[in-house]
Amino acid sequence: MARQEGVIKIKGQMGGISFYKSQDGHLARQKGGVDAGRIKTDPAFARTRENGAEFGRAGASSKLLRTALRSLIMNVSDNRMTSRLNQAMMKVVQSDFNNVRGERNVGDGNVALLTGFEFNQNAKLDKAFFAPYTATIDRANGALSIDIPDYAPGEMIVAPAGTTHYRLISGGALVDFKTGTYEADYSQSGDLSIKGLQQPALSLAQGVTAGGTGSLFLAFGIEFYQEVNGHMYPLRNGAFNALSVVKVN
Repeated sequence: MARQEGVIKIKGQMGGISFYKSQDGHLARQKGGVDAGRIKTDPAFARTRENGAEFGRAGASSKLLRTALRSLIMNVSDNRMTSRLNQAMMKVVQSDFNNVRGERNVGDGNVALLTGFEFNQNAKLDKAFFAPYTATIDRANGALSIDIPDYAPGEMIVAPAGTTHYRLISGGALVDFKTGTYEADYSQSGDLSIKGLQQPALSLAQGVTAGGTGSLFLAFGIEFYQEVNGHMYPLRNGAFNALSVVKVN
């Protein structure tokens, strides 16, 4: 594809060239491609059909996880989060060694590959929150938790300019990628002062069905706020908030 230069930007088609705007700016590319009917039936495109089927499953699984954690993601994500999670899910599909190509899926793959996924690539959790914490998943009891010992916010949190308060957030989700079902639970701290000398130990706990089948995800993050006249406002509409998948079972 080519990038459009100059003052006047074109949208639409002209002379077999498609002009459009994307996240990368104003681009142009030549229209083309193979007939859809041929792709569906021609043996020469068997690999293409297999790849398409698996990419579709990865996308559906990505959407299911995003839906399960939606309450947290709404305030923490970058504009490429969906495509990045789709790519990560595709790697999970490719880790399925039980099924043949074209039939591989997330449910039979190694979902632990999603550990460490950052929902906001522009504000990663390990660059904002340095206090130690323990992430625990107890499938038998359906309990997920983040336990944080006491810490000094001024030393352990890198807050953007203008921050007066922050919240620690977490979410636990039980996701069955084979049935397309999920359940989730969330918790968060109160509004904590960024200037506090010492923050007492706290625990963020979630609960799902005990002994449930499927994949268990535990996400942990931080949100930044500015207090104005007694009201809390998300700093830069959440641009600096961080959320990460910290444990998978």
